[in-house]
Amino acid sequence: MFMSYNNIIDYLYSLQSVGIKLGLDNISALLGRLDNPHRAFHSIHIAGTNGKGSTAAMVASMLESAGVSTGLFTSPHLLSFTERIRVDGAEVTEREVVELAQRVREAAHGLNPTFFEVVTAMAFVHFRERKVRWAVVETGLGGRLDSTNVIVPEMSVITPISMDHMEFLGTTLAEVASEKAGIIKPGVPVVSAPQEPEALLELREAAARESSELHLLEEDFSYKLENAEPGRISLTYSDDGLSVPGIEVPLSGEHQAMNAAVAVRAFALAAKVLALGQEEMVSAVRQGLKGLKWPGRLELVAKDPPVYLDGAHNPAASLALARELLKRPVAPSEETVLVLGVMKDKDVEGLIRPLLPLAGEIICTAPAYGRATSPEELAGAVSALGHKARAVHGVNNALDEARALGKTVLVTGSFYTAGEALEALGVKGVHARLRECAPR
Repeated sequence: MFMSYNNIIDYLYSLQSVGIKLGLDNISALLGRLDNPHRAFHSIHIAGTNGKGSTAAMVASMLESAGVSTGLFTSPHLLSFTERIRVDGAEVTEREVVELAQRVREAAHGLNPTFFEVVTAMAFVHFRERKVRWAVVETGLGGRLDSTNVIVPEMSVITPISMDHMEFLGTTLAEVASEKAGIIKPGVPVVSAPQEPEALLELREAAARESSELHLLEEDFSYKLENAEPGRISLTYSDDGLSVPGIEVPLSGEHQAMNAAVAVRAFALAAKVLALGQEEMVSAVRQGLKGLKWPGRLELVAKDPPVYLDGAHNPAASLALARELLKRPVAPSEETVLVLGVMKDKDVEGLIRPLLPLAGEIICTAPAYGRATSPEELAGAVSALGHKARAVHGVNNALDEARALGKTVLVTGSFYTAGEALEALGVKGVHARLRECAPR
């Protein structure tokens, strides 16, 4: 039976009721029924707590600039489900979503799959059918038991690890890092950002156990930030055999220079597999990073008054955002309105604490998502930390009230909040309520 795009989105949305089920048995069975599409392409697997989406997008953009047919699988999305699955920078079309979901749904009969298992299978089938040569795959939650961990990549990448999803990954940083390190495969090199000592120990032990060469930023390669301004950074990347100055990245935030360095190292390893010459590789680095498109990261999305969006959704991400704002304030604190919307399964206090001193006014809201902290609860958490806030229902209403003050507005706390703010500003999503789906 033919189903419309809206029907398919409704089906995917319904899978929220299945909940989160970590493990590889179900996804392996599902992919087996689909003739194992994940074995049809080379891959780069990316895990971590913060920066993994940006890093994945950077690696994919460099591969594309090198002329390699490239797939990119990331989550969550800002506006449209189609953002999650891309080939050579182009989002999967609505028609393709319908066809892919129907095929996976039929193959999944009796397996009771989760949302994320179905979407992972859709991505892998799409990559195979589009004859993707390499795919950059971001984990959803954790690593070891994440549905994406069925792939055997050419290299693994681990971005900074911090406490997040403790109910699934563990209550200590070492436990969380152990789960993230689960993407390390025997003999497959792994590239890592700098880590806290407990996390780094887990990565070193996992790499040694799997006989995988560990490439660690600040030990095996490095970067130097050359310039940082709104919407653009530049850096020099260096390792034992290479120095590339003047790399431009159209993103805000010094932490993106670290992500870029990790991405360049991963691409350099891929370039060896692809037998690219050094000149060709350097050209792809420059062009790929300069042409990167990755919204929702301290992004200026409106003027008069200025509105910035950032998807910071855990304490480490909000601390990085706060540090960036302190180095390069978008406006004095008394001239800044903070619009917050946070998921209730996050460390709400840890997330909001670094941001509160940076705003003269604070408006608490909630995206249209069952897992969101209510505006009243969030305002109570702000008050408990010694700051005044008011609760406003609806991100669009909160944004209207913030803009009416005529000050600089910063919307943050969740990608779901950022996405609804974009819609409120007139950037339309494609059936954007799928953001209400569970991230698995």
